[in-house]
Amino acid sequence: MAHPILFLKKNEDQRLKRGHLWVFSNEVDTNKSPLDQFAPGDLVQIHSIDGKALGTAYINPQTLVCARLLSRKANLKCGVNFFKERLSAALALREKCFSKPYYRLVFGESDGLPGLVIDRFGDVLSVQITTAGMEVRKAALLDALVELFAPQAIILKNDNSQRQLEGLSLESETAYGSLPEKLVIEENNTLFSIDILDGQKTGWFYDHRNSRALAASMANNLRVLDLFCYAGGWSIPAAKAGASEVIGVDASESAVALAQSNAQLNGVADNCQFIRSDVFEYLKQARLDNQQFDLIILDPPALIKRKKDFKQGYEAYRRLNHLALQVLAKNGILVSASCSFHLSRDNLHEILRSSGRHIDRHLTFFASGGQGPDHPIDPAIPETEYLKTFFCSVSPSL
Repeated sequence: MAHPILFLKKNEDQRLKRGHLWVFSNEVDTNKSPLDQFAPGDLVQIHSIDGKALGTAYINPQTLVCARLLSRKANLKCGVNFFKERLSAALALREKCFSKPYYRLVFGESDGLPGLVIDRFGDVLSVQITTAGMEVRKAALLDALVELFAPQAIILKNDNSQRQLEGLSLESETAYGSLPEKLVIEENNTLFSIDILDGQKTGWFYDHRNSRALAASMANNLRVLDLFCYAGGWSIPAAKAGASEVIGVDASESAVALAQSNAQLNGVADNCQFIRSDVFEYLKQARLDNQQFDLIILDPPALIKRKKDFKQGYEAYRRLNHLALQVLAKNGILVSASCSFHLSRDNLHEILRSSGRHIDRHLTFFASGGQGPDHPIDPAIPETEYLKTFFCSVSPSL
């Protein structure tokens, strides 16, 4: 049986034709296809105004992005075989890039699975479903994951604001198997104990893997400050690489405890110190105390979650970078990152330029980074490229 049709207004098919997968509610011809006839998660055919089929999508009539394309075929069947095919393609790419099973297995639209993120932690899969369309197909997805990976456990990590917008429950759960008492992953030859159920996002941030390796390669004999350190993803490789002292700062008590246990796990607890503090307050006090660090990593959470928060978020990034530069030692290195999609690379570039000039420093970029290969970017979908990192050499003014 054919899926019901969602008609687009005139010229509103252009984004899909260029390769994007989203349809916004104001692009729908609601005279021809009233949105209230659809239930959240229904499969629909997308048609342009002239009746040409553009593909199969799932729909949520109650959200701004009301439809997300799953296929350019008009009557896709979206069962276990569909998921096995897409998951196998995603796995093939990761296995080309990584020799061990620690990576982001699925990155939403880039892997043809909008509304789905899966992180692989060895035999444990941490799954984030963020749309009603994916939630409705959860049973088929789980069957495909069990068949392909035979995992020890599958965790549904549901505590995110996107699910709230889609009218979905926020309770995380173990959907399959059971979690081991202690879950340890490996990144850049470093071991990390992670907490999926109570940790941030999926439990770990694989996206900075390459930049962390580069930062660690420069850390020998340096005094390192890791701001928003979470579980020690930047700190501990730096300590292992021979940093003379590493201080990690995070406002979360559980993050600090996790970072401390990971320092012990890697045998570097003696030259690591993790402090629970608001980062802004820590930096202000460090400046008053004339503290100086040779390498500072500034990797905050997304400070601009929505477009309307841009002005306030931009100012927060500016203040953070400004404060960090004031406690950077002569000829020091600042690694400054942003995971906010709404803060562009050019925005962060300008923040660093103006901050350097404001305190009369000669600041240059000698390397830059972005998300690792397990977070592939779809060139037609700007939203899939969110992470930007600048490695800055900072010396006295010329």
